[in-house]
This record gives sequence, C-alpha cells and structure tokens, in this order.
Amino acid sequence: MMKYYVVKYSGPFGFIKPWTAVRDSETFSQQFLTPSIIEGIEKKLFPELLGIAGIQKIVGHRLSYDQLSGQQEVIQTRGWNSTRKGREFLFDRPKAILIRGVLQNPILHLAFESEEDASIAARQHVCLCRNEDMMYPDDVIAVSQEVFEEDEERFPGFELVFEKNDKSFLVGYHRVSNEPMYGWIKVVGQPVSSF
Repeated sequence: MMKYYVVKYSGPFGFIKPWTAVRDSETFSQQFLTPSIIEGIEKKLFPELLGIAGIQKIVGHRLSYDQLSGQQEVIQTRGWNSTRKGREFLFDRPKAILIRGVLQNPILHLAFESEEDASIAARQHVCLCRNEDMMYPDDVIAVSQEVFEEDEERFPGFELVFEKNDKSFLVGYHRVSNEPMYGWIKVVGQPVSSF
C-alpha cells in the first residue's frame, strides 16, 4: 500500500481567481484548485522545478473552508480611453466594482509520496491565488493512500481530479502553455464547515 505524507496549511483568508473573472460582473471564487494553481504552489515550494512543465511532486490535495464572504473590489479596465479637449488629449481608465467570493479559514492538505518533499513543504507558507492570503503549514502526517482518499473526518474538502473523462469539465487554460485544462470534482466529507 502506497504511503502519503500530507502537509496541512491553514490561514484566515484565501482567494481562488476564477478564469472568467474578466468578463463577469459578479464572480464567486471557484471551490477547487486547477492544475495550474497546484503547479504554481509546487513551483513556489520547489523552485528547482521552475524549468519543468507539469506537476511533479504533489500527488493529491484537498481544500475546505468555513464559508465564502462576498467582498467588493474596484477594478480598472486594461485599456485606456482618450478624448480630445481642444489641443490636448485626456486619458482615462474606466472603473467598475466586482463582488468576489473570498474563502474564510481555508484549510489545504497537500499530499506527497516522498517524506523529504513533505518535510521541505512543511517549512514554507503557500498562497492560493493572492499573495496577501498566506496559509501556514502544520506538521507532516503519514497515512496510507486509502486513508487520504476516504477519511472524511481528517481530510475533508474539494479536490479537482486532473483527468479528462465523461465527468470532466473545462476549468480554464494553462497560464504558460495555453492548453485547455480539464478535471472532475471529488468531494470528501463536509468541505464547507459552516453555513
């Protein structure tokens, strides 16, 4: 039976940037991590993998939280509008307000096959998609793969399984390769702890 070494991260807030955020007037965070988010977290933990494409060390993950909090954010468009006033040009960037869903008290479990990799990860913080929402590590937990997959009390949460089958859906485009990303959501236990 394969053994997993699991690192638990927790923090007060977490935000997952929806891939449709630019077009939506009101967005709520996704409740799952895409392959590129996991790859980004892995490359933060193991910078020696920066030149290697794909996920190399994280073999599973689980995300749970207390609830989503709708928070307003002022954004500006990417482009500039210009108007001519006499001999001068005036430039302006229009503003808009979005309501974004922020995870309260998120808990992230990352599973590794190597105890050494889990030990390296357990000495560092991670962020989901926003640098100011830091999540701090706890101790490394050694469990069997079966326990990590099925224990609803110790490892509850959402996990996007990165494979394309009849249950899969499009979850975005990879930031580097621009390839479409697919997956299906596995729910273990009670991923949202308060209503």
